[in-house]
Amino acid sequence: MNLFNGKQHLGWNDYFEEISVSYQPLIFGRISLEHKHLYRVMTAHGEVLASLSGKFRFEVYSEEDYPAVGDWVALSMREEMKATIHHVLPRFSKLSRKAAGTSGREQLIASNINNLFIVMALNHDFNLRRLERYLVMAWESGANPVILLTKSDLCSKLNELVSSAESIAFGVPVHPVSALERSGIEQLSTYLTEGSTSAFVGSSGAGKSTLINALIGTERQQTGEVRADDSRGRHTTTYRELIAVPKKGLLIDTPGMRELQLWDSESLQHSFEDIESLASACYFRDCGHQNEPKCAINQAIEEGNLTASRLQSYRKLQRELAYIEKKERKKANKK
Repeated sequence: MNLFNGKQHLGWNDYFEEISVSYQPLIFGRISLEHKHLYRVMTAHGEVLASLSGKFRFEVYSEEDYPAVGDWVALSMREEMKATIHHVLPRFSKLSRKAAGTSGREQLIASNINNLFIVMALNHDFNLRRLERYLVMAWESGANPVILLTKSDLCSKLNELVSSAESIAFGVPVHPVSALERSGIEQLSTYLTEGSTSAFVGSSGAGKSTLINALIGTERQQTGEVRADDSRGRHTTTYRELIAVPKKGLLIDTPGMRELQLWDSESLQHSFEDIESLASACYFRDCGHQNEPKCAINQAIEEGNLTASRLQSYRKLQRELAYIEKKERKKANKK
């Protein structure tokens, strides 16, 4: 028997149906909004305001253990459409980054995502090195990445920029779109299916909220102007929110990211498979791709088949992830 009585449009599926047995007789809901450990939760009984149980707070180990937007939780109802959260159901995907600053902790952005839309505007916002970071984060999340290049109506070099994005996005769909002219919007319908969850990430001013409004068909999300000199936008979206859209699944809007530090990744090879493939062809197995003879990577750069900036980006991400891994090992040894 389905616990949502046919309401799979909230994202309930066979995975959650199977693992939910051990949490009964509690009911289940999905986090749509979080604010200082108070949560708005969508349930079969309607939308409720929920807080954490004392036992949950006592047993929580890290920030990752707290509920996040997109999580399914087991809860008990109280009076006046209020509830208490007792458990977070295991996630099948999660989107994380390293929290801003020097704390070295994980910041969970959203969970249980099927599609991750990486939104980048075709103006000053367009940056291949930042796109590489988003792709690494996307592959690590467990969601399917999709690149949306917005404001295509304002771009005079559309084909050139689309091709450059495709050159680093191996196997990832790249869609130029214009919310203003509604061009490319219909192509996204294949991703927006009943019960699916799609999150939107990108810089402030990239057009995430405008795009979501175009997909919904109403001015649901607040939007704002961008500066003319650098195309930077204000944070019109200041919190993460899960939005249920009839026949189009669920959409998660996120605030613009000015700082994107990777958290932990085993997906660097996936995002840089061109460099990984070239490295395997080097004469020396431990080639450092500096001045070694018969280096396939240096040869590719000389022949114009690989840019030096992409290799530099790859090395920078390697160092960044190695540093995070080292800090995590030190933290684990102290426990």
